[in-house]
Amino acid sequence: MKHLIVPVDFSKESMNGIELAVLISSKTGADIQLVYVQKKIPDHFPGSESEHTKLAKQHFSELIDKYEGKLASNVKLDFIIKKGKVYQEIVNQADAFEDSAIVVSTHGASGFEEFFMGSNAFRIVTATTKPVFTIRYGVLPKTIRQIILPIDVTEQSRQKVPLTAELARLFGSKIHLLTVSSTKDEKVTNKLRAYSRQVAEYLKDHGVPYLQDSSFGTNVPDKIIEYTTENNGDLISIMSEQGTNITNVFLGSYAQQMLNKAPVPVLCITPKELKILDSFKASGG
Repeated sequence: MKHLIVPVDFSKESMNGIELAVLISSKTGADIQLVYVQKKIPDHFPGSESEHTKLAKQHFSELIDKYEGKLASNVKLDFIIKKGKVYQEIVNQADAFEDSAIVVSTHGASGFEEFFMGSNAFRIVTATTKPVFTIRYGVLPKTIRQIILPIDVTEQSRQKVPLTAELARLFGSKIHLLTVSSTKDEKVTNKLRAYSRQVAEYLKDHGVPYLQDSSFGTNVPDKIIEYTTENNGDLISIMSEQGTNITNVFLGSYAQQMLNKAPVPVLCITPKELKILDSFKASGG
């Protein structure tokens, strides 16, 4: 991750995205680009479009002054103002860089526009192939020491392991390798154990501290959140979309529940049918 794209609407809620990006940049050295998407001039906002843009630039200037001193000297902090559908423009901006990730607050409201509420942040997650860090207002960690890594029985579930492991290495974090399921079917249980062993071997080979645990419950997102709270987790790493297997725990509404309810930032990774880094394949058994 060499570039962090941060959508802002100049509300105090969206500032959380900037704060998290600054934290991530402190370990990765990634440049940060703040993005405001001007969808339309709100009815209650006085003045012309040029005046609206001028005010946005003024806000950006204040943000640059506030955060530039918190970044390493070689890290670039800039901004861009775009027009169009918010989620599409954010995704397009992230795609403009080869190695980028998006950092977005799941809530925001301002005198300009209200476009990061609920489903709009989730829309960004599901519309991009880039990694997305989401954060709810009031849950910003000071650092990332404990990463919760849920593993389900879908083959794609393990695709988040290499990036999560790299973050853990950069932050000096411990990974909680958590197998989760809403069934106690023996076949499912055995597959979960096999996947857990495989991921544990990968983490061991890459020198990442970890511990293994398991959780069972009909509401899997709630069980993950409960585990995160009990173990002082700082980040949860999930896949944003997977197959249609009935044992999948992160499809559609499950991922949205995590984004809306998680007490810590969530790293969302979109699965690909690709070979995972050197230790195992995403489509392997």
